[in-house]
Amino acid sequence: MRTELNLIGKPVSRHDAWAKAKGDQLFSDDWSMPGMLFGKVLRSKYPAAVLKRIDTKKAEELPGVKAVLTAKDVPVNEDVTKFGQMRDVGGGFEGLYRVLASGRIRSKSEAIALVAAESPETAEEALKLIEVDYEVLEGVFDPREALKEGAYSVTGDGCGNVIMRTKICDGNIEEAFKKCDVIVENDYETTPNEHAYLETEGGMGWIDENGVITLRVGTQVLEHYRTIAKVLGLPHNKVRNIGVPVGGGFGGKEDITVEMYIALLVQKTGRPVKMVWSREESIESHSKRHPEYLHYKTGATKDGKILAQEVSIVMDGGSYTYLTPWVQMYSTFAAPGCYKIPNVSVKSVSAFTNNTFNSANRGFGAPQVNFASERQMDEIAARLNLDPVELRRRNVLHDGDRLPSGHVPRGHIALKELLDKVNKELNRSSKPDRLPDGRKVGRALALGHMVYGRLNFLHDSSRVSIRLELDGSVTLRAGVPDLGGGQASVLAQIVAEELGLEIEDVHPYIMDTHLTPLCGTTTATRQLYMSGNAALKAAVQMKEKILEKASALSGCPVNMLALKNRKVYSVIEPETISIPFVDVIKHLSNDGEVLENIAQFNAPFTEVPDLNDIKGELNPDITYTCHGVELAVDEQTGKIELLRVIAAADAGRVINRNSCEGQLEGGCVYHAWWPTMEDLKQENGITMANSFSTYLIPTAADVPDIESILIESGGGLGPYGAKGIGEPADNSIAPAVVNAIRDAIGVGFNKMTVTPEKILNAVLSFKNKE
Repeated sequence: MRTELNLIGKPVSRHDAWAKAKGDQLFSDDWSMPGMLFGKVLRSKYPAAVLKRIDTKKAEELPGVKAVLTAKDVPVNEDVTKFGQMRDVGGGFEGLYRVLASGRIRSKSEAIALVAAESPETAEEALKLIEVDYEVLEGVFDPREALKEGAYSVTGDGCGNVIMRTKICDGNIEEAFKKCDVIVENDYETTPNEHAYLETEGGMGWIDENGVITLRVGTQVLEHYRTIAKVLGLPHNKVRNIGVPVGGGFGGKEDITVEMYIALLVQKTGRPVKMVWSREESIESHSKRHPEYLHYKTGATKDGKILAQEVSIVMDGGSYTYLTPWVQMYSTFAAPGCYKIPNVSVKSVSAFTNNTFNSANRGFGAPQVNFASERQMDEIAARLNLDPVELRRRNVLHDGDRLPSGHVPRGHIALKELLDKVNKELNRSSKPDRLPDGRKVGRALALGHMVYGRLNFLHDSSRVSIRLELDGSVTLRAGVPDLGGGQASVLAQIVAEELGLEIEDVHPYIMDTHLTPLCGTTTATRQLYMSGNAALKAAVQMKEKILEKASALSGCPVNMLALKNRKVYSVIEPETISIPFVDVIKHLSNDGEVLENIAQFNAPFTEVPDLNDIKGELNPDITYTCHGVELAVDEQTGKIELLRVIAAADAGRVINRNSCEGQLEGGCVYHAWWPTMEDLKQENGITMANSFSTYLIPTAADVPDIESILIESGGGLGPYGAKGIGEPADNSIAPAVVNAIRDAIGVGFNKMTVTPEKILNAVLSFKNKE
């Protein structure tokens, strides 16, 4: 019998909170071993070239150098190596890259040699002694140019630079535009975005007493051990991946980073090897958010009803495929925005360039199109002389509405509630035109929607194990990479809730491919949905066994028993019929009952869609958000200051309030300055802003208090009706910021980055027109 929930929805402290607060938590760079070597990577000097010759003799002869590896030393040296996925789906979703370059160089960041030495300084010196001859080529750095006939071939295979083409069409777009009173057409550009995690890529590896290559690396994907084993020519069970808490991931540690290089050096030397990238190396060599070039054509009636929308997207995939096809699917799906539009056409294409490869970044393709679609809404409102909030209110999706793919979203669509709540809070006082110091004030909001859970055709699954201990505590085992979002703690919280315990009674042992059930990737805002449901399933099954035993001991029917406060008690006579939880466990043990249970949760699945006519349910469910912004613009300097930020989301059901609010706040900080501050300054394949002194990110001094609004519709597919919140939390803040700038100075910006110089020029131009 279900009683009032004890832990779910409460601000429960995470199991690792004190360790992190006191600085006791160990991360990738904190580990060392006796006899450890230090690994370094030699990378290409040029973004486009042919590797003509590489001579490692001088480096190998340097005292203290124990290994120098090039492409010829990789045991399974295919031209491209399949990026690890749980299920092979074909259709261009291979996610390819090379371990070490040979022949054609595709980007400046590409790795061409590895060194292991007795000290970091010796390894650095060895890199300088490696002689490399290049034939420098012209390259191509704009995906629009890369798609043209006769363009430079990034791969050199003569097959062109197209990675993938996708299309969604619904209705009759041509006829619909004829019925529109106004048509708004704009180009938008989004920039590559650095993950900027506090902890760069790093870790170490060694060979254990059983000959197993063991890795201790901060990663979002433990399952990479399979790909590493393949490259090393080993059985899967001869590579062990022990994850460590990750000091920030945001998608940048979803791809293989240091672990392949460490494994190769360990295999070659037989000694422990540690590798940690510098900040400059990290920024230059790991993936970025895909830049997108978008064209939106939207038609509406004079009363603000949108009838048609045509979208074209060109994505820069960079030098290798990696996760570009997956990101492209998300962008294509999300491109029409949060609105019911009866006639839609979305065409997208991704292309190879000689820029650093692009892959997963928080939001996974949704923030780019959400920026464009929400900017487009404000431009339509301006053309119609209609309040932007009212325009959105007239067009938002409601329960039962059909998306352009034909999918009808499950659960409640809370867009109108979010819009009204944020609008009311944002305008609780009248907006001044200027502040006392003369700065102009702008207010705006933006809606967002993003799926949670992986694409349905991947047939996703997750497994969690719980074991009852004889003292009444519980050991939870799950191969869930913890990125700091409380991924492990929320599983412990669910188990504690179901078994009537406190969270400190449940100890999570996580991230070990030899000892923990595999939970799949901590990506795609999937862990609460997937592993949360697996943990709930495991706990409910164990709970049934506990209640049956308690019923036999007490004589009370099972359906009249409940668990709470470390007891099993009668809901009718709690004072007289009550058995300590630990006593029930001891009786189960004495009876020879199995005290451990592993449960698997399988997501709903479909087949791979036709990419030329995408139809059906691509993802399990959608999370809806709304952000409101008030800011001040200094027309003399172009400087922007955020005064207020309101973040709202439908969480379905809040599991841990602290974590949920933390994700909302973190999402705001992660993306609020993306369109105005963060600029990698990529020029012809070279990242000019390769440190935090040149790539600017917000500090605590820039961030106002973030006001959180959480709606609990109960309509999610996660445990207790929860929805995923991690990535959706940042999806609609960027367009809200740029829309607020427009509200302040009367000029809209459709291309990132909106620098103070651009604002000054826009203000001067606007004043001259007046």
